[in-house]
Amino acid sequence: MGYKQTDLGYAHEFRKVIFLGDFIDRGENLAQHKQVLKIVMTMVQNKNALAVMGNHEFNALAYHTHHNGKYRRPHTRKNTKQHQAFLNEFSGKSKNKTAVLEFFYSLPLWLEVDGIRVIHACWDDAHIATMNKICPANKLDRAALIEATKKGSAAYTATEVLLKGIEYELPKGKSFQDQDKTHRTAVRIQWWKQNATKLGEVVLPVGLDIGDASRRPVPVNIPMYAGNQPPCFIGHYWLDGEPAPLADNVACLDYSVAKEGKLVAYRWDGEMKLDAEKFTHAKR
Repeated sequence: MGYKQTDLGYAHEFRKVIFLGDFIDRGENLAQHKQVLKIVMTMVQNKNALAVMGNHEFNALAYHTHHNGKYRRPHTRKNTKQHQAFLNEFSGKSKNKTAVLEFFYSLPLWLEVDGIRVIHACWDDAHIATMNKICPANKLDRAALIEATKKGSAAYTATEVLLKGIEYELPKGKSFQDQDKTHRTAVRIQWWKQNATKLGEVVLPVGLDIGDASRRPVPVNIPMYAGNQPPCFIGHYWLDGEPAPLADNVACLDYSVAKEGKLVAYRWDGEMKLDAEKFTHAKR
């Protein structure tokens, strides 16, 4: 893509990368967190890149934040297993781990820059307005993180949507296995499909069999992202297949690279309507 290694990390003559978050986690055996974070942190700190927070960075901060006798993300077997690869490389109270967590705190929840929008999972104006009141610089501090991990708080609800997307609870007795073999009773919603009328048209994974529930109306809490709004780039959704826009002005760049998928980028040149020809990718 034309980036060259310099004394200040990778850099491009006139372009700038924007990373979409989720630099860490996934399983017990990955061993590239330090390598990935060195690239990302060096580029961001030297202004050769921008980045937003993903739900895994948020989860890491909560996992390592102790408040009122408890960790804000409980150290359950499931949570620890998901985070184990990070723990393997950043153990104890090392300076490296402290620096990485401080970097996570420096990541904005969203960006609006040069005519585009960037957020990890879901652009929702109402929830963005909520978080603007809590953290005006779009960045969490310790107090905001603690508030955002309190179930039932406005910050918790907003952060869940912005970093994890819209979810819909399936009828009682309905569940499915996700890519990590975890049983789920709620499905993710394709909030960018504004013309859909039935639940089955907007569930993720695409084609998931949810029985009679597929004929239910689309949930009313889906944010509207109109076609005349700025192009919005997201990650999070673990797509597969050939990279392409999700809508004229929405593109996901997460194509499951941690599961033998593609590492995807989009070269944006000011266009309002996104173009499938401008995706590029490398495979593991």
